[in-house]
Amino acid sequence: MSRRYARTVSRGYARTVSRRYIVIGAGAVGATVAVELRLAGIDVVVVARGANLAALRAGGLRYIRPPATPGGEPDERRIPLDVVGGPDEVDLRGDDVLVLATKSQDSEALLAQWAWRPVDVDGTRRTAAEALPVVLLQNGIENARTALRRFATVIDAVVLSPSSHVRPGEVVSPAAPLAAAFYLGRAPRGAVDDPTAEAVAADLRRASFAVAVVADIDRRKAGKLLGNLAYNLDAIYAPSELRDAAAAVLVEEARRVFAAAGVETAGVCPDDGLDLSGLVPHEIPGFSREGSSTWQSLARGGSVESDFLNGEIVLLARLHGLAAPVNAGVQRRIATAARTGTPPGGFDQADLAALLASAPAGVVPYADVVPYADVAPDAGRTRAGVALGEVLVNVRRLHDELLSPGPPLLLDVRWALGDPHGHDHYREGHLPGAVYVDLDTELAAAPGGTAGRHPLPELVNLQQAARRWGLTAGRAVVVYDAVGGLSAARAWWLLRWAGVADVRILDGALAAWQEAGFPLETGEIISAPGDIVLHAGQLPVLDADGAARVAREGVLLDARAAERYRGEVEPIDPRAGHIPGAVSAATGENLDASGRFLPRDELRARFAALGVGGGGDVGVGGDGNGAGGRARPVGVYCGSGVTASHEIAALAVAGIDAALYPGSWSAWSADPDRPVATGPQ
Repeated sequence: MSRRYARTVSRGYARTVSRRYIVIGAGAVGATVAVELRLAGIDVVVVARGANLAALRAGGLRYIRPPATPGGEPDERRIPLDVVGGPDEVDLRGDDVLVLATKSQDSEALLAQWAWRPVDVDGTRRTAAEALPVVLLQNGIENARTALRRFATVIDAVVLSPSSHVRPGEVVSPAAPLAAAFYLGRAPRGAVDDPTAEAVAADLRRASFAVAVVADIDRRKAGKLLGNLAYNLDAIYAPSELRDAAAAVLVEEARRVFAAAGVETAGVCPDDGLDLSGLVPHEIPGFSREGSSTWQSLARGGSVESDFLNGEIVLLARLHGLAAPVNAGVQRRIATAARTGTPPGGFDQADLAALLASAPAGVVPYADVVPYADVAPDAGRTRAGVALGEVLVNVRRLHDELLSPGPPLLLDVRWALGDPHGHDHYREGHLPGAVYVDLDTELAAAPGGTAGRHPLPELVNLQQAARRWGLTAGRAVVVYDAVGGLSAARAWWLLRWAGVADVRILDGALAAWQEAGFPLETGEIISAPGDIVLHAGQLPVLDADGAARVAREGVLLDARAAERYRGEVEPIDPRAGHIPGAVSAATGENLDASGRFLPRDELRARFAALGVGGGGDVGVGGDGNGAGGRARPVGVYCGSGVTASHEIAALAVAGIDAALYPGSWSAWSADPDRPVATGPQ
């Protein structure tokens, strides 16, 4: 018996808060939440069914956690729970919180069962729908709508937990010291300080969960859904590069549907206050890591929720005059597997190739595809591509896209330190239809002091500029310059940071377009005003203290030329040298002689030699109902936050997350209290 369990038993599970949680569903997530609340002394009733109900009643929950020390025995416990089979067995009280932790296909029936149950509130008879909040610990974006039809107070959630449930009465929870993490928010959108959400969050934190309350929970749920689409492929296909490609296609198809439907997405962001540092999955001797939640459903012989995951994309596509053939194909295959009893991974690679062949034109794979997912990725697998999407576009593909019915918006971002004539160069010749973007005035705020030479612009100013360029909701963007993307990457990063999903850099820049023999235009392009609505904070940033922390605890890359890093020259900033602990990584070395980005494998090798490997936890991080391993954080700076964006683009091509220090050396060196290092290290 573990020390924690013994201590809990000795106090008799004494209640420490007045709320009681009715957890409807005793699968991986529901049972984990119920047990941890119970261990924290919070009153819990668990609603289960079938063989799981019988097992829980007979012997409690077999709850398996990682060993206390590496190589030790699993922390295995039998924990008694107050278990019922349905609403008829519970007398609801005014201090109850309903928690729906079932698959989405069960939501309608269960919410109907519970909504109109009587509740005694201070001697007054009311209904659960009027008096009680319901918390949705579920995948998909339809559940909130279903709940809001009946319940006045709905708290939606994004669940980040690697727990698995394959056998009745048993849950394996491999993350420690925290068992799970949650985003919570009042549905559909609510204040960050919503009192009900905050009260639930406080109880979950007491029960050893990480929790952040957010105002935009609907965007988080949509972002989570993208992860579900990719990782649930393990339910029907074995691991392969082809499956990775299919996952990329699924997500890209979904992103395009979301854009047409006006559905916004958001992933995990360090600035949200959700600390995932304690959510670390561990190997548990004798208990293998299971697959996604849909994989687990098939393994148990249960029903599947693909109609509310892939099917949600299919529905939105049809409602907006589009097609989503890859998501429709996965939806059909998962349903077939459930109906026929096909085991997880039971479809072959030939079938997978046929699925990929159905992808619509323009939807192509890119690497590492999900912001969060249902199961931890394999060790070393990164998530950078999920946050940053497809980074590059070659000239042939761009040429074809410009001839299509829905061409991308072209932005010319010619700028160079010491060359104020970017706009003149643009007028002399630019890609057909391209709009000029002034990096100094449109992609940066006014310089000054410890803000640096190119501070991030105010969101309202960036949005006004983007509308002047003609950017509309859902339209793809391609940025380019004349120097290998070194300045265009600032626009790429900034628009991604502001929530524009599809932004790419022209690989090879203007020279590649000209080498291909494609024409240029002269003069000025004035676009019709756009309607884009931007949302700041979609990519991670560092302040000076954060950069110093990453230099100590992770890898802080200096994207400037090596001689500036060493302090041998300093053409513009107050002091010469570099941030102590930073690693020299001149971003020009990410390009080949033609100005194109190096191949992914070469970039990975380059960054590995610099001490960077795997997905950095400064970036996206965290998984859906799973949590992956935590690599060292990666940050990047340069002189003023311009070429550092180019380094982040190269890292993204390599599949590595990184955070930007926008103030960079111009801000750091302007602060006399900040230390400076010189020399090769």
